[in-house]
Amino acid sequence: MATSAGWFYWAILSAVFAALTAIFAKLGIQGVDPDLATLIRTAIIIAVLSAFVIYTGKWANPFELSSRTWLFLGLSGLATGASWVCYFRALKLGEASKVAPVDKFSLVLVAVFAFTFLGERPSLREWLGIAMVASGVLMLAFKR
Repeated sequence: MATSAGWFYWAILSAVFAALTAIFAKLGIQGVDPDLATLIRTAIIIAVLSAFVIYTGKWANPFELSSRTWLFLGLSGLATGASWVCYFRALKLGEASKVAPVDKFSLVLVAVFAFTFLGERPSLREWLGIAMVASGVLMLAFKR
């Protein structure tokens, strides 16, 4: 999709794959240390994504990127790794239907961080939606 709403298509696919990630991970970590499971998952991601980038002709010399790009991609990678380690440990200990909603609290944090650090200004309607997501996360996470 080349339209300005094309992001929505990819975001929906991201949500579908994120949901499958939780289910497959919960099934896959039975009897396996969650840190080892995270390492295996990461190795598979590296192999598949490397093949995809090469196959689609998108390979470029990463050493030609700016130091600012390296800094922020490096920080993003560290945050991703920390998130995955925490996520797999939470899945090992808890129910996927409780862990996944709490993990999705990141949506609320992204909005707050984007407001604070990127200068994004969600509308009142959007803040209301974000507050509803936060309420929903709490309701799902602490169901009885």
